[in-house]
Amino acid sequence: MSFIYYIDLLGTMVFAISGAMAANRNGIDVFGATFMGFVTAIGGGSLRDVFLNIRPVWVEDGNYLIAIFIGVILSIILNKQLDNFARTLFLFDAIGIGFFTVVGVEKSIAYESSAISAVMLGMFSACMGGVIRDVLMNVTPLILRKEIYASACLAGAFIYVLLSLTPLSDGIVAFISASVVFTIRFVSVKYNLSLPSVPMMENKS
Repeated sequence: MSFIYYIDLLGTMVFAISGAMAANRNGIDVFGATFMGFVTAIGGGSLRDVFLNIRPVWVEDGNYLIAIFIGVILSIILNKQLDNFARTLFLFDAIGIGFFTVVGVEKSIAYESSAISAVMLGMFSACMGGVIRDVLMNVTPLILRKEIYASACLAGAFIYVLLSLTPLSDGIVAFISASVVFTIRFVSVKYNLSLPSVPMMENKS
């Protein structure tokens, strides 16, 4: 089994924790928390696999479901401890998008996608699980807020494509790319950075 495979499993567990914690914070029951963890963890990857015209990986590999249930259980057992850290949900989400960006790009390249398509699918893999989570929780998805989120994924995906052309090992390339995503996301939140907004057109009527 490749290094990327274990990264994918870890990212799946991290996103399951993120989704379940979001449910826990809103007083949703255990089944609801499990469901939220599941859809958050598999949403982006399933969409990526549909675009690649392959079966979603969790359908054929039960290890992904095990990773999801472990993440949900951890979020329930350690809920009070995790909730003591104000940024815990954000940190898990930032780690998750870093992992999923790397996996999305690597898998897209493996299925002979073009470089630009691989970058886009890396971003989709990372962001769409969180979008589904936020929509189900009836909040505006992060990707639509004035925050650096999807653009961090695009940057990490672009770095992965570039570094994959070098003699660096897959593990090093994955680590650097995921770190780029996490660092950009973390710094942008810490210092309240955002991309410029499009100015509104004045109504001259």
